[in-house]
Amino acid sequence: MARPLRIEYPGAFDHVTSRGNEQKDVFKSQKDRETLQVRYAESLRKTLSLKESP
Repeated sequence: MARPLRIEYPGAFDHVTSRGNEQKDVFKSQKDRETLQVRYAESLRKTLSLKESP
């Protein structure tokens, strides 16, 4: 059975997780982990600036 469709609406927040199969690490190095964190931060800044724009 397929999972139910995600409920989406303007202004909603998404929950993002990063975990490998069997809860194994998904990053090969600390630099990979930091790169993803930087990208998340950039995405958040862009999202918040769009919400504040008229």
